[in-house]
Amino acid sequence: MTTFDDRRQGFEAKFVRDAEMGFRIAARRNRLLGQWAALQMKLTPEETDAYAKSVVQADFEEAGDEDVVRKLVGDMNAAGVDIDEGAVRRALDEQTVEARRQLMGMS
Repeated sequence: MTTFDDRRQGFEAKFVRDAEMGFRIAARRNRLLGQWAALQMKLTPEETDAYAKSVVQADFEEAGDEDVVRKLVGDMNAAGVDIDEGAVRRALDEQTVEARRQLMGMS
């Protein structure tokens, strides 16, 4: 095998690891975001767990974060929590940092 092939395989392996980590961070972030929203909506622990799972599932509807933001704003407003898209996006950013911190601490 040549040096070029070794480098190519190394880059491919790094790409796969980075993609997997990105997926894990997004899933953890969405779970944390669901728990945050559930706290705002004053859900029970059982409802919180189910709601957090539903937020993770909502992220599979379309590429990007719009599906998650739309779900949270709609659900929270329906539950009587006065929140706007900007506040949800700030929480999304905060939970992204926390999810990354949690997962990097596990490596």
